[in-house]
Amino acid sequence: MKNNMKLYFSVFGCIFYRYLLNLVFIGHVDAGKSTFCGQILYQTDQVDARTIEKYEKEAKEKNRDSWFLAFIMDTNEEERAKGKTVEVGRAHFDSERKRYTILDAPGHKNYVPNMIAGACQADVGVLVISARKGEFETGFERGGQTREHALLAKTLGVRMLVVVINKMDDPTVEWAQERFEECRDKLMPFLKTCGYNTKKDVVFLPISAYTAQNVIKPVGKDAAPWYDGPTFLSTLDDLPILERNKDAALRLPILSKYKDLGTIIEGKVEQGTVSVGDKLCVMPNGTPVEVMNLWLNQDEVPYLVGGENARVKLKDISDEDIQPGYVLSPRAGLACAAVRRFEAQLAIVELLEHKSIFSAGYSAVLHVHAVAEECAIVRLTASIDKKSGARSKKAPMFVKTGAVVACIIECEQPVCIETFEASPQLGRFTLRDEGKTIGIGKCLALLESEAKDS
Repeated sequence: MKNNMKLYFSVFGCIFYRYLLNLVFIGHVDAGKSTFCGQILYQTDQVDARTIEKYEKEAKEKNRDSWFLAFIMDTNEEERAKGKTVEVGRAHFDSERKRYTILDAPGHKNYVPNMIAGACQADVGVLVISARKGEFETGFERGGQTREHALLAKTLGVRMLVVVINKMDDPTVEWAQERFEECRDKLMPFLKTCGYNTKKDVVFLPISAYTAQNVIKPVGKDAAPWYDGPTFLSTLDDLPILERNKDAALRLPILSKYKDLGTIIEGKVEQGTVSVGDKLCVMPNGTPVEVMNLWLNQDEVPYLVGGENARVKLKDISDEDIQPGYVLSPRAGLACAAVRRFEAQLAIVELLEHKSIFSAGYSAVLHVHAVAEECAIVRLTASIDKKSGARSKKAPMFVKTGAVVACIIECEQPVCIETFEASPQLGRFTLRDEGKTIGIGKCLALLESEAKDS
């Protein structure tokens, strides 16, 4: 037994010999996200030449010659036929310094909930922008998904953003420095309003995903004599190591579940550590469970720490008793809170034209980590000054787009949420109405705890 354990931990050590970083690829539809992801996998030898030839043939048969790299990530027939990502694609690749998980999020506005599920699992966002004339403007202007994706990424805990200006090889661009700088200069002020520190947390890079220029190998002076910056992969390798908060109480929001000789859940360890044999509970129901097995990607491991995407086999619970948005946490006093009502600070991003007043009674859908729950505004408690953060003494009757307000929110069902101060990953949320993000906020106080001691 001791020899087996030595071997097991030796294998485990090999698994973790490089720092793991989770990347979500976001941006407007047709910006080239799936092609970019496919190119990365091809260039890092995750896909062999024979498979690429097969995809090239299939793309030609569909009269979509340039889509063959996207087929690496877009695996189902609907995605390949329409050229639109629907589900979040997942893949892995290694560099000499780090291990990476790719999460290819859909760009179409109809699939924003799926994009949110992808961003929930990520540390770093790769915002893909099309430099092609007209495409950048369509994605960035009102109604485009560039703005909403960047905003949602920040709210969902994506702390760093690598902005890649793609399609620089397009005939309307031809690697023009002016076009790169035009896209960058238009994006910068907006990213600041999203909450990103554009000096520390945002990097801009020109690339061509289709030709692989500046993905792993430099673009070259022939194409872009003006650019002497890093490639995409070297930029990722140079990103600072993120604090994982592995000593905090475990919080593992559940993204999905299925049955496979037991109940298996998937999700990102937002904080803390989970080990085989741990006796935990699933909130909001407070069901006691035990951890039977853990996997990181395809490798079975004895424990996982904050920041890692996990697959967990649980004992003593049926998959029918678990829903996306439930949270795996310690029992008793350290269990994740579950409440129906909480106080929040909310920034109103952009209200709908036919619902331009935000007041008590406003209903929307609350998105926090993997939860999507119907909610209503009970009352506004104060206006908040954007610069100083000072709260007004008198509660406003209503506010409009651009305002920051403190309010009480009530959900139809209990949701697992923490105060932003206690756990930022579980304390950020967005409000969406009729398929559009209208507000971003953070939880200030839990007003009705339904956490159960187990």
